[in-house]
This record gives sequence, C-alpha cells and structure tokens, in this order.
Amino acid sequence: MKTLEHRRFSEFCDACRRYGYIGLCYGAPGVGKTLSARCYSRWDKVGQSDPWGSGPIEDPLLDTVFYTPSVINAPHRIESEIKQSRHTLTELARRPLREKKAEHLAAIRRRDEEQPTRYWKTGRRLIPIPKPTLRPTYGEVAQDYMMRELQISDPTTLILVDEADRLRMAGLEQLRAIFDAGAIGVILIGMPGLEKRLARYPQFYSRIGFVHEFRPLAAQEVRQLLDQRWAPPGVKLPEKPFDPETVATIIRITGGNFRLLNRLLTQMERILEINGLPEATKAVVEAARESLVIGQV
Repeated sequence: MKTLEHRRFSEFCDACRRYGYIGLCYGAPGVGKTLSARCYSRWDKVGQSDPWGSGPIEDPLLDTVFYTPSVINAPHRIESEIKQSRHTLTELARRPLREKKAEHLAAIRRRDEEQPTRYWKTGRRLIPIPKPTLRPTYGEVAQDYMMRELQISDPTTLILVDEADRLRMAGLEQLRAIFDAGAIGVILIGMPGLEKRLARYPQFYSRIGFVHEFRPLAAQEVRQLLDQRWAPPGVKLPEKPFDPETVATIIRITGGNFRLLNRLLTQMERILEINGLPEATKAVVEAARESLVIGQV
C-alpha cells in the first residue's frame, strides 16, 4: 500500500525532476523517508539487474539514482560513486540493444557458416573456392550496433541523496558541481534542521527550489494498513482482524512512525509464536512494546 506521505513524496520528486531543481526533504527518524526514496527510484531493481546479463529487464525505464554517502565522504569519492551509479543506469538502458545485437550477429554467423563450399578440380586435386562475401558482413553489423549503443546516453534525470546530514561543505560543493554540469534534479534527504544548516551555504541554498517535510503516518492510514493485513516482509500475523482496542494501542505506541510499526508487528509475531496464541490482542501489543526501545508513550 502506498501511503499519503509516499504519494506526496513522489509528487515532490516529480517536480524536482521536471524543473531540474535541487530539492530538500526532511523528516524525523523512522517515518519512511529512505523506504519511499528506494521505492520511488526502484533502486532495488537496479541492484538485482545485471547490466551485462541476458534476458528481459523487468523495468527498462530506470532513470533515478539512489545514493547514500558513506560516513567518510571525500568529494572525489562522492563523484566516483555517483558516476558509477549513473554508468550502471546507462548500461541497463543499453542492454536490450546489446541483446538484439547478439541475436543479429549470431544469425550472420550462421548464415556465413551455412554457405556451401565449392571446389575447383585440377587433375586429381580439389581446391576450395573462396566463399563470396555476403552483405551485410559480421563486422558491418557489429560496427552499426556499436554506434547505436553510443547514441544511448545517460538516462539519469534525478539523484536522491539519502543521509544528507553526513555531507560537509566540500561534499555539498561536489553535489552542486554535479547538478550544475547536467540538466538533472537532485534531492537531499535528511533530518529536521538540515534546511537550517544548508542556509549557511548561500551558493548551494540558492539553488534549492522545493522543500518537503516527510511526516509520520496519520492514524487513519495506520488503520488502513492494519485493516488490509499489511505486515513487514517475512512476518506472518493471524488472519483474524485486529479488534479496535488492539488497533488503538498500536497507533498510540507507534505514533505513526513507520519504522516503529514495522518493529512492533515483528515482535508481535514472535510473542504470538512463542506463546501459541491464536490472535493478537492489546496484551500482545503491550508485551511486544516492552521488548522495544521506543521511548515513552
């Protein structure tokens, strides 16, 4: 289920992409910023796709880089890692053409191999006659595809930078250089207060066109998730719907924090399994809450 906050975040990303702006997204820990960014960029599909592999690509329209700077993020490292990610997108965009090239060249090879060999007879000797050159030749086809591959340029139109709080001035300047070099959008994702820190760097801050606050889930959205039997990957909860008291307890404890909701439901599964309970109740939620470090409620 795509929540309202994810839809708002997607609209924000679309605007930064369309207008080629630097955008700033901030929100409290655990509200779902990273998850939404990975989902929007389809970066998990990029990681699962081999640019030099074979077979159809599940999603051939990959045009967004998701980048998380390391704790030690020298400018040259930021430049190199983003460049490598953009190169991966380029090679994925070229992969369908390379597959077509391989099929075409294989057909040319079979065509040439299937030409019958003819001979001159001179006395008792048979001398093979050189086979005629058929057009297009193997080399001509390979050269044509190589030129067509080079015409497929970098498809990147947006770069999402997660954990942007890690970046220092030099790193921000490197991102500004990448932004200035091409007509692409860049979005910095971080904690509340990031916007105030960036305001101290006028050259960078003046390029920020949109700001988006990523807020916790509303109580109604949490209810919808639970009503639809949503659960974290690998977690299986009883099919019986939660009663209103249980739902209210989950909402009160998590406060709309997506990460806490994920962890709470995971702990609830563990408690249900250990105790052999058939359904989730308020008592199960409270017991799961005691196993988590989530602050006062």
